[in-house]
Amino acid sequence: MTVSRIRTEIDFSADGKQVGWAHLPHSVHESAYGVIAIPLAVIRNGEGPTILLMAGNHGDEYEGQVALAKLIRRLEPGQIRGRVIILPAANFPAAMAGRRTSPIDQGNLNRTFPGDPRGTPTWMLSHWIETVLMEMADIVVDLHSGGSSLDYIPICMTRRFEDAAVTEACVAAVQAFGARYAVLMDLIGEDRTTFAAATRTRNRIVVGTEMAGKGTVGIEALEIAETGVQRLLQHFGIWQGAPLVAMPTEPPTLLEVKGVEHYVYAPDAGVFESFVDLGARVVAGQPAGQVHFIDDPMRPPALAHFRGAGLVVCKRLPGRVVRGDCVFHLASEV
Repeated sequence: MTVSRIRTEIDFSADGKQVGWAHLPHSVHESAYGVIAIPLAVIRNGEGPTILLMAGNHGDEYEGQVALAKLIRRLEPGQIRGRVIILPAANFPAAMAGRRTSPIDQGNLNRTFPGDPRGTPTWMLSHWIETVLMEMADIVVDLHSGGSSLDYIPICMTRRFEDAAVTEACVAAVQAFGARYAVLMDLIGEDRTTFAAATRTRNRIVVGTEMAGKGTVGIEALEIAETGVQRLLQHFGIWQGAPLVAMPTEPPTLLEVKGVEHYVYAPDAGVFESFVDLGARVVAGQPAGQVHFIDDPMRPPALAHFRGAGLVVCKRLPGRVVRGDCVFHLASEV
């Protein structure tokens, strides 16, 4: 395997708290020998589990970025056992631009794994995350939200594994996170995401979130993200101090996204009128909304229908759509 070109002065094996940058080579007209400096923190105290905490995989998803920036400032080595690696703005160019994808190469980090050490910046990043950071981790946590185009009910999620014991451990982790809903995702054959990357070489425990969205920082969603990360540190025995937050006393509602039938797409270009809102329970065949053709007002709207049944966990925000835009997705009880 080709070695990553991304370098850092941080010593991952050293005890203590190190906050610095990973340097991605980026030679451009304005800076011939320049690097992109990606924020990185490592807090280590002796032997124990390693947890990788990531946010900013998509640059317009802010709750996780804020939660991890706050954690970097307050977490100290004496409070933990093991190692906490924090990457608060994984796709740093996208995070600085406030966009889902990188303005440099248009790369969507969550669709570029396993990456390419000889590729453009986003592909170099995904290669480094998978082959360097994830290789050190026992637990991988990737904090997402709906970004600029989507709004979610705050959920914590994982995936199914062939090994039932690994699935059980992942489900226990998402339950410990403390969101109201825990979701088992169907990757639908997608092998370019962090979920796929984290489990490509071995069965790590993998946890993800979707924390609201709307291209802003939701107060409730941020609190859920912050307390959820703290609960994970407690759940895995990494946190050694007195518990900062109570562990959940009631299990979350366990849902699953079964496949393509849980997604609804705009059937045409125009302005989309929703018929349901987040949290609605729907049945297969139920009308989801309709696309209006404002430039041709006598033209009948184009209907979109739910193909499956379940809870509306995600909804598109902008009214203007083109054919193929995701306008809803569902999850159903396990």
